[in-house]
Amino acid sequence: MKNAVEQLSQYKSVHFNKKNIQTHFIGVPLIIWAITVLLSLNSFTISLFKTSFTYTPAMVFFSIALLYYFKLHWRLALGLLVYLLPNIYLANLVSPLEHALTIGIVVFIIGWVFQFIGHHYEKAKPAFIEDLMQFLIGPFFLMAEIYFALGFEQQLKATITPLARDRRRAIEAAKRVK
Repeated sequence: MKNAVEQLSQYKSVHFNKKNIQTHFIGVPLIIWAITVLLSLNSFTISLFKTSFTYTPAMVFFSIALLYYFKLHWRLALGLLVYLLPNIYLANLVSPLEHALTIGIVVFIIGWVFQFIGHHYEKAKPAFIEDLMQFLIGPFFLMAEIYFALGFEQQLKATITPLARDRRRAIEAAKRVK
């Protein structure tokens, strides 16, 4: 399994353009929220010792994702936890609505429109084209960008940036050969 440096440098390699990163700060949260709504349309209850707990597939999915994020980098994972808890709460407010499915689908599509607009500026394919795990790294990358902008995790930034530049150069070189 790739570590945080490998995952972030791979993702960063196709995310250098500021407009692309800005569109991702809109598109990725929209997509995450839409997925959370869609995964919150159903729930299941577990009863233990005369106490019942109700869960949604969104809660299960993001709990597993958070375990993965904590394995990668616990400080970034804390930021994602702070982001995901209200995200799940807000999705649970919308999911009982009559048109929740439509809302989820429309927001999902709008989020992807922003993503592809960003990659038009970047002139590079989205990271998930090479590696489907990059779907999970998008929010992790954005949290890293927030930390970097706040002056945190500068050593991580200094480590991933040259690796990402080298990877991007290799991508560009491969394009010229074709």
